[in-house]
Amino acid sequence: MGLPALEFSDCYLDSPQFRERLKSHEMELEKTNKFIKELIKDGKALIQALKNLSTAKRKFAESLNEFKFQCIGDAETDDEICIAKSLQEFAGVLQNLEDERTRMIENANDVLILPLERFRKEQIAAAKEAKKKYDKETEKYCTVLEKHLSLSAKKKEAHLHEADNQVDHVRQHFYEVSLEYVFKVQEVQERKMFDFVEPLLAFLQGLFTYYHHGYELAKDFNHFKTDLTISIQNTRNRFDSTRSEVECLMKKMKENPHEHKSMSTHTMQGYLFVQEKRSFVSTWVKYYCSYHREPKRMTLMPFDQKSGGKIGDEESFTLKSCTRRKTDSIEKRFCFDIEAVDRPGVITMQALSEEDRRLWMEAMDGREPVYTLNRDSQNEAMAQLDVIGFNIVTKFIYAVETRGIDEQGLYRIVGVNSRVQKLLGLAMDPKTCADVELDSTEWEIKTITSAIKHYLRMLPGPLMTYQYQRNFIKAAKLDNPEARVAEIHSIVHRLPEKNRQMLELLMKHLAKVASHHQQNLMTVANLGVVFGPTLLRPQEETVAAIMDIKFQNIVVEILIENHERIFKDMPVSGGGQGNTQLNLPRRRSADSKAPSCSERPLTLFPTPTFSEKDKVEKRNSVVVNSSADSVNCNSTHNWTRLNSLPTGDGDHDGLQLAKPSQPNSLQNPKVRSSMSTSTPLRKARALYACKAEHDSELSFIAGTIFDNVHRSREPGWLEGTLDGKTGLIPENYVEFV
Repeated sequence: MGLPALEFSDCYLDSPQFRERLKSHEMELEKTNKFIKELIKDGKALIQALKNLSTAKRKFAESLNEFKFQCIGDAETDDEICIAKSLQEFAGVLQNLEDERTRMIENANDVLILPLERFRKEQIAAAKEAKKKYDKETEKYCTVLEKHLSLSAKKKEAHLHEADNQVDHVRQHFYEVSLEYVFKVQEVQERKMFDFVEPLLAFLQGLFTYYHHGYELAKDFNHFKTDLTISIQNTRNRFDSTRSEVECLMKKMKENPHEHKSMSTHTMQGYLFVQEKRSFVSTWVKYYCSYHREPKRMTLMPFDQKSGGKIGDEESFTLKSCTRRKTDSIEKRFCFDIEAVDRPGVITMQALSEEDRRLWMEAMDGREPVYTLNRDSQNEAMAQLDVIGFNIVTKFIYAVETRGIDEQGLYRIVGVNSRVQKLLGLAMDPKTCADVELDSTEWEIKTITSAIKHYLRMLPGPLMTYQYQRNFIKAAKLDNPEARVAEIHSIVHRLPEKNRQMLELLMKHLAKVASHHQQNLMTVANLGVVFGPTLLRPQEETVAAIMDIKFQNIVVEILIENHERIFKDMPVSGGGQGNTQLNLPRRRSADSKAPSCSERPLTLFPTPTFSEKDKVEKRNSVVVNSSADSVNCNSTHNWTRLNSLPTGDGDHDGLQLAKPSQPNSLQNPKVRSSMSTSTPLRKARALYACKAEHDSELSFIAGTIFDNVHRSREPGWLEGTLDGKTGLIPENYVEFV
């Protein structure tokens, strides 16, 4: 499988397993570094030696074909799979071009060699420097610690106190260097997914420009290039959000390291020095020890942190008792004795500090006072899924849909925190909730949308519950798109009733927001990015959980796109919708969206022109009785009204407006043959990229020009010609020229 995620909490334990995982990342970086060096060498040979071009290109293609990407985590997204196989696709293109001897390569050094060298110098070289620093600090920490632990307890208190402070300082610095090194290693592993592939893609595009004979091959490659461009953009967007989350977690670990250590009431693990008596002398040997409370099983593994390898076989035994060792009975400090059921004699162990000894004795029920480790308790959440909560969300949604559904960056642009807190305070107070006038200019749309998101975060647990959080993530990782929908459909109906009702209310609203994406720029993918971490936040904040954010977004996308089926229909027993549908090929989750997040950048919001604002038509607005004021916070039934409201234009759901439903001609070929050709033939330009879902449709990227465009018999579809092929085009994806 892929590379394991490196948890920051493991930096404090520095276990053998952590070192093994870290070593796999280091080997992967070294492998990548060697490969890039070879790739740069081959690229220069390709540019400078025209006589040896055929040989150099073949070697270059072989290098690409042999390299395999390793992703962090136990599953890959469709975009990552597309990127991972891109090198093999590139190699095939180069091999097909080998027969052509006359070539002209210009600007290849700028688009290929320099970016790869920059990646090596700025990223991989930085990771190597971080490793040197990490190894140096490991050596220093272990040396200082061993020297410190060898101090006699009979020395003066001042001297011991000074030594303790020195060790604490060195230990803290070692932990900080370890955290920074792990962060850098994972950053480079993630960054290479796009920083490494994009120069290759640009280089190939350059070849197509200067190869006259390669023109036909370039057209064949165009389909994969479209998919890869979208995948790279999606991966970069996910990287930006993931990197900020990981960096934030790292900063928290630096500020409060003790609060984020991996501790469990059932296990204890860490380094201990064990006294071993041989002949007439006794030595202290360092072990990595693990204690499992349930079977009272202790495991000792001799391990050298300096070399990063085992120095013997591990040993385990069943614990009988644990007793603190008095200071005056032994020269060493922080000692305790344990007895084993299946091993004779008393084993004397030395912990790394007084606090460490206390934790070990507490875990083993030793004869020390039991201290309970309690993390700082969180403030009790005020928000609840009660009548007031439903009324608040309903009232806020109504205000958004009637006042600002076309506002650009809806839900992505945040409001002023003090205003959001004030609005929620008034709305959640039974004494003042009836007086909140959301039609007033006092409350901006961004304040209302931020209040909705903040209310969902204030709930005691995520709306989609901690219990089913992993189930939803696993469903998003399924290969088959229809199987994903079916599994998520089944899980939704296992949610508590109030959670499911609130989720239905929210998804119906977000579907309507997405149907106005051409005005507000909030596609289904963008809304998934905004609401995924809120609705499916994990119970524990770890690097692995942050890496799953991309799958949280996919779950929300599926809920928005299929909200009518998921919430109105009961799931079919077995989780499927029929054997035929489950045999569909794997397809990217963004394929059924229009437009996707790659077609309109997630962070790009054009400046609105105030001279010509869109007006909200009466027929598209949601009417609850006569006005929004009828949504009273004291009513016990008003929140359910939104479920029965119209969604906009007739019987169409909001998301169906983004791309027309599948033409009837796909099921009945005679219908297509009878399409009207009497309308004038014109040219049209693609506004967004689109991937065909059927042989009769056309795939294209933004900016493509179509010939012979005319209306089809199918509602919402046009028919046109691209590169000699005639097929169907979604009407709202193009403009006539």
